[in-house]
Amino acid sequence: MTKQISFTKYENLVLPHFRDKLNKAESTEDVKKFFVQSAADLMDKILEGAVELENEDIALLPDQPPHYKISKRLLSLAPFKDIWGESDLARVFERLSESAMNRYRHLQKHPEKTDSKIRM
Repeated sequence: MTKQISFTKYENLVLPHFRDKLNKAESTEDVKKFFVQSAADLMDKILEGAVELENEDIALLPDQPPHYKISKRLLSLAPFKDIWGESDLARVFERLSESAMNRYRHLQKHPEKTDSKIRM
């Protein structure tokens, strides 16, 4: 049986700030941005700076499950690749993306929130 590494404690570190950002999101673009920022923050804590993330390495994909994308570049880097296959990191990303998608769908159903931001 292989050893499974858990990153839930790191998820719990970024979760309060992530939820706060999502609650303040006024557009679907804000939700995407906050997801990427929080995911990058999570990866920085886990990898302790061993990998420098680029803007396109992590993205929220509203139109297709699992609603997030990890770039081929990031998946090919040894420090990331090692932990991706032997940990619960994919499930952590799924939970973060589900939270982001809940807010995303809410803002899509209530475009007046986005419109009020644009008018100001």
